[in-house]
Amino acid sequence: MLKIISLLLLFALGQERTFACDDLVGQSGRAAPVREWWQSAQFYQIYPRSFMDSNGDGIGDLAGITSRLSYLKELGVTAVWLSPIYTSPMADFGYDIADFFDIQPEYGTLDDFDKLVQEANRLGLKVILDFVPNHSSDENDWFKKSVRRERGYEDYYMWHDGYKNEQGERVPPNNWLQAFRGSAWEWNEERQQYYLHQFAVKQPDLNYRNPAVVAQMKRVLTYWLDRGVSGFRVDAVPWCFEVLPDETGRYPDEPKSGYTDDPDDSSYLLHIYTQDLPETVDMVYQWRKLLDDYQRIHGGDRRVLLTEAWSPLDYVMKFYGNRTTKGAQMPFNFQFIVGGNGDKNNTNLPATGFAKIISSWLDKMPSGQVANWVMGNHDQRRVGSRYGEERIDTMNMLQMFLPGVSITYMGEEIGMTDLDISWEDSRDPAACNSNANIYEQFTRDPARTPFQWSSSANAGFSTNATTWLPINPNYVTVNVETEKAATKSHLTIYNQLVELRKSRTLQEGGTSYAAVGENVLAIKRSLQNEKTYLLLANVLDTDATADVTSVLRVSGNFKTKISNMISTRKEGDTVSADSVSLRPYEAIIVESD
Repeated sequence: MLKIISLLLLFALGQERTFACDDLVGQSGRAAPVREWWQSAQFYQIYPRSFMDSNGDGIGDLAGITSRLSYLKELGVTAVWLSPIYTSPMADFGYDIADFFDIQPEYGTLDDFDKLVQEANRLGLKVILDFVPNHSSDENDWFKKSVRRERGYEDYYMWHDGYKNEQGERVPPNNWLQAFRGSAWEWNEERQQYYLHQFAVKQPDLNYRNPAVVAQMKRVLTYWLDRGVSGFRVDAVPWCFEVLPDETGRYPDEPKSGYTDDPDDSSYLLHIYTQDLPETVDMVYQWRKLLDDYQRIHGGDRRVLLTEAWSPLDYVMKFYGNRTTKGAQMPFNFQFIVGGNGDKNNTNLPATGFAKIISSWLDKMPSGQVANWVMGNHDQRRVGSRYGEERIDTMNMLQMFLPGVSITYMGEEIGMTDLDISWEDSRDPAACNSNANIYEQFTRDPARTPFQWSSSANAGFSTNATTWLPINPNYVTVNVETEKAATKSHLTIYNQLVELRKSRTLQEGGTSYAAVGENVLAIKRSLQNEKTYLLLANVLDTDATADVTSVLRVSGNFKTKISNMISTRKEGDTVSADSVSLRPYEAIIVESD
């Protein structure tokens, strides 16, 4: 539910490192010993509306997810993260929550959820829920009570009288913009005040300077912990706090960014008063303490916190915590999304760009913390569409080969790609709040199309004649059933990566990486008394030969372990470290003797 154009520009202006050499080399120290389940876990994100429809209404649901948990178990998944499933009018498809303590009826019931958790536990899978703290739906009882100024709810949300302009017309308190275009303030006729909504009009912002709100949202977390969840992915973290008004009650205007001339676009302003405030970091620390306290009282495995922040890296790193206070175990690493060329299209990104992305996180990550790698999600174009279909396997290799936690968005394991959605079929408010001429630059619908299970009707997703979003016609060949049966496919390669990831070297080993010229990205994972593995990828469309002996400090011959769809190499084929020849877009993982 994010608008990130301004953040991409901020990244380009201040977050990339500059390198003058042809060979870009980096090294991280030995990884922290694996102590808890999450530290090398394989997370899998499900967008419930699009995963599996069990009742033939064209919409995915909880029973559908439960029926497919065995697939995720076979895939090696450790934890299943579900995008919002709470009661909602679906103005933003679940991120506008009317009841934080119940399930959206079209997805099922609390009993269906309990069955899902029970089956996941039976299979050894953990369930992670989306936690949406910044706002609720305007149909939430809390908001209705606040509108009526009921006792205890008067300041549950961000309210303001606004002002009269020179013409005597009432105007919003200031120039703040929402993520989905236009003013972040909306007039409420009943209360006779404006309320703040940094996302859709139907998503009023909660007031985190009210202790009652802080306590209420902690009750939400505890309620779902009691129902057996193993943690939360915290949505839209940077927006939770805004600056205090001055002594006259005025909120300051935010300055223009200079990035766009469109005054309704969120990136028209620099959000220095509405995002990335220090109070937000402290709030994350409080949520982490709640999870740790719960674990101490109730026992069991560690409950985890994953945070979503499209913010400058120095701010994101604060979510990890500090010497005295623990923070989120996984502040999401979006560098493979916001890095590279500074936009969403990285189809021409050279090896030096890939190496910069890796170093941008590993170099800034606090000592003793665990890295994570997010290639895509429900808010972004699919990996194969952003980086190119020839690189699908390469991106999966990177995600599974690099140290720490992998987070896969549903369908990336089979190489699903975007389907261009027409204006008439658009459902995403980020698109629908624009117009037919510009919606494609805002829409998130292409990455939310239904999961492709088989080559049968509707990709095996639903028995309904129509589905909530159109299904990509390429499902006839790109689907789980077909790829399982193939000798070599995106899915079979992904499964090989899962198995390799279980090795001690990848679980605990150190990491070195290098860009050899513009073509070849080389990564080494090594551990004393264990096999050494190299990932060697030609990321461009020309032949390449590389000597990786000096940059990775290796020598001699290696044996091919895994190769991508483009490669003709077979398992066991010899590769010499001083002369690695790679076809255009070829990627291989090799092992020492």
